[in-house]
Amino acid sequence: MNINSIKSAYRRYARVYDALFGPIFHPARKLIVEALDTRPGERVLEVGVGTGLSLPLYPADARVVGIDISKEMLDKARQRVERGRLSQVEAVLEMDAEDMRFADNTFDKVVAMYVVSVVPDPARLVDEMRRVCKPGGEIFIVNHFRSRHPLLGASEEFISPLSNIAGFRPDMDLDDFLEATQLDVVEACRANLFGYWKVLRCRSTLKEPLVA
Repeated sequence: MNINSIKSAYRRYARVYDALFGPIFHPARKLIVEALDTRPGERVLEVGVGTGLSLPLYPADARVVGIDISKEMLDKARQRVERGRLSQVEAVLEMDAEDMRFADNTFDKVVAMYVVSVVPDPARLVDEMRRVCKPGGEIFIVNHFRSRHPLLGASEEFISPLSNIAGFRPDMDLDDFLEATQLDVVEACRANLFGYWKVLRCRSTLKEPLVA
């Protein structure tokens, strides 16, 4: 996948995204926002904020910034913020999550919901999330990973050539992802319909250098 194919896919999704993915993905959104346990004044970055479905869930005393690569999805998010008078949302910005325009250690907590299988380079995304998160902060990820069930896993692999059209990678392997990103996973659980999605709670730590 590349940036252009991703933008194209979510340009198509923007009108129908809430109807298609709102209810089915809601449990994990709610779970993560509650797990954040955001304290007054803490800054939260939501990567891949999309149409902003999660934004009303954040407490009023939080300070939330959302970013996304899709202008059309962000238009929906901005409408949601304005319509709901969501004072906890500081900004909704068009930005490449693999090359964020934030200083190091800007946010107390960083969240990526349904994003890591969408971007061209998941490891680079996580590096950027780690960079902008304060030391000792938390990184939360929710995503679908390749099923361990032989039939489901084979089906996901079979349709993976359609990633550019679908706008996401259906066969991302969790072990490969964790090895590439070196995330310090503190807690993991399943969420949403049939527990088909995985929620990862991670500690923001420096990535270990590769040993030659």
